[in-house]
Amino acid sequence: MVGTIIRDGREVRGLTKSALAERVGISRQMVGSVERGDANPSLETIARLLDGTGVDIDLVVRGSVRIGPRRQGDAAHARCSPHVQRRFESEGWLTAREVRIEQGRYVGWIDLLAFHPPTGTLLIIEIKTEIHDFGDIERSMDWYARGAWDAARRLGWRPKRVGSWLLVLATGAAEERIVANRQAIESAFPLRADAMTTLVADPASGVVGRAVALIDPRSHRRDWLVRTRLDGRRSAAPYLDYADFMDRTRGDVGRGPRRRTKNPN
Repeated sequence: MVGTIIRDGREVRGLTKSALAERVGISRQMVGSVERGDANPSLETIARLLDGTGVDIDLVVRGSVRIGPRRQGDAAHARCSPHVQRRFESEGWLTAREVRIEQGRYVGWIDLLAFHPPTGTLLIIEIKTEIHDFGDIERSMDWYARGAWDAARRLGWRPKRVGSWLLVLATGAAEERIVANRQAIESAFPLRADAMTTLVADPASGVVGRAVALIDPRSHRRDWLVRTRLDGRRSAAPYLDYADFMDRTRGDVGRGPRRRTKNPN
């Protein structure tokens, strides 16, 4: 049954088995075996395949639910996370990636925690390479916010105030989802790129809260937090979608972003 769900999700998104395998970091043969029901995959492998196809299902299990760090097979996410980490550390923040939180039987991982000791400012950072369900994102971030205090203390940090940031890979597809969910975004994430940039550089005067901005891990610009179209930005996103970002990333280390253009013929 799970194999059928994964196959259907893959086909709906127009992914080949090879494309899905590359996205989640497993072999094409394993993808085929799981879809046919011939394999005995781990829960982690199933979770990665479901994540790669954008499919959400509810699992009823007994005992603790432990799934490996989310998106560890997502090549784009693997570029975004260290990019954000480096940006914070260059401004004197302490950081920790894939921070484990636990509540009852449920275990999850915060993509990145950033802490500024002099002001006690803690930021919970969720990084998305694609947008599917804003309601699910908001619920997850609410849960992370509840568990972040204890997670920070385990790291030896003593937060005084906490904010939650949603950072999204700068693609046209993601922006379409953001614009389509304008009301939800304005309500749930009232702070934007300009306020976020101020907070990173000067935490003592910056505003802490829930915020959203775009990021481009291939860009070397100082202003690395990119405004969305909701904030008045008129220029096109540097990438059409996830696939376009990956196309530009392969063999293009150190070069600036380019837009993939359609053949006029």
